[in-house]
Amino acid sequence: MRAFARPLLLLALLLGLSGASAQDFPSAEQLAAQQKSVPSALLTQAAAPNGLAASGKSALLPARPPTPVPSVPETSKAGPIQILGSYIAPGERKTLDWRGADVFGTIGNVAPVIVTNGKKAGPVLCLTGGIHGDELNGIEVVNRISRKLDASKLAGAVIAVPIVNFQGFGRGSRYLPDRRDLNRFFPGTRSGSAASRLAYDFFNSVVLACDYLIDFHTGSFERSNLPQVRGDLRIREVLEFTKNFGATPVLHSPGARGMLRIAATEAGIPAITFEIGAPIRLEIKEIEAGTLAVETVMHKLGMTEKLRVWTERQAVFYDATWVRAPVGGMLIGQATLGSRVTQGQLLATIRDPISGEELPVLASVNGKVIGLALNQMVLPGYAIYHLGKEATESEAVSSALKPRLLPRGRADAQEEEQEEDQDEDQDRNE
Repeated sequence: MRAFARPLLLLALLLGLSGASAQDFPSAEQLAAQQKSVPSALLTQAAAPNGLAASGKSALLPARPPTPVPSVPETSKAGPIQILGSYIAPGERKTLDWRGADVFGTIGNVAPVIVTNGKKAGPVLCLTGGIHGDELNGIEVVNRISRKLDASKLAGAVIAVPIVNFQGFGRGSRYLPDRRDLNRFFPGTRSGSAASRLAYDFFNSVVLACDYLIDFHTGSFERSNLPQVRGDLRIREVLEFTKNFGATPVLHSPGARGMLRIAATEAGIPAITFEIGAPIRLEIKEIEAGTLAVETVMHKLGMTEKLRVWTERQAVFYDATWVRAPVGGMLIGQATLGSRVTQGQLLATIRDPISGEELPVLASVNGKVIGLALNQMVLPGYAIYHLGKEATESEAVSSALKPRLLPRGRADAQEEEQEEDQDEDQDRNE
């Protein structure tokens, strides 16, 4: 009997595995239920992987079951946080050192990581600044928020990293010493370039401890940005997260692979970029706006009791376009950050420093100035005015709706190194 039982058992196992594999694809009823859960204003046909649409199957087939919309963790009590080899108990605050991978030898990378673990249960909010070493406004916002926190009254925890790129900060440079942009290498690799190794170490040592992430940046290369939140609004959890920032404008921006917020989102962590002002300076008005926005987020997430009141509604921009210099010369701006402009309106003039001849620069669309170049010498084609096109929430996600976030875990590492001298497109200065 045993000789016959063994083949029968193997056959039963094979049949069981075959049946389980078939259940990986949702039934028609499951697909109908999924589509009902998507607001009709946001539901559009998504690009199907592996040619599913061509075969007649729904393009909304998920690769795995969708995760629920993020909310305050359903825990009855707060617990300790384990990060960078330390335990932070509820009601405790510690400043830890992230030393990176020591890829630059004696230069090192010792960045403070300030962890405030509240006595009450709640989400873990991460605040990061200084990924570009010359962007100072975000550093000050992260420090201000961290200094104000009272662990005895906080629900959840805040992990604050004011300066991620310490090497760039020490040199007053946007880049790492090897001239790479750290915000193009996340989640990084163990054995890639120095930038990739630093990104990998920070991502796995700090970022994966987060439930939400706000990454602070400014405009780049003598440009200034209106305080604004950027995220991929096609991802429902990111869209919901952006609604917590009071009246801070939101710009739909899919972003580029290698950005911290993209890698975090791919790892199941709702993440946004907070643009605020210009580099190489501390701008008090912009810093106060950023601080107010983060305090509002913390209240909306149930982390604090303090309610900050906003008198304006939140503007959402589904698209934005750059107006570029038609000729080279001295840029003299007229329109200011936050001003609304109409198509054909004068934005600036460009003056020939020798002849004195002037050429007007006009708005190409109706919109709001969300970024601009500071007055300076410019070359033809230089991006000088960033105009946002305001829209309703449904218009802001008019492109294909993406699946919900993947389950929490490590994002896929980049296999290809970026070119050493590659700069980001001027239209994306995160």
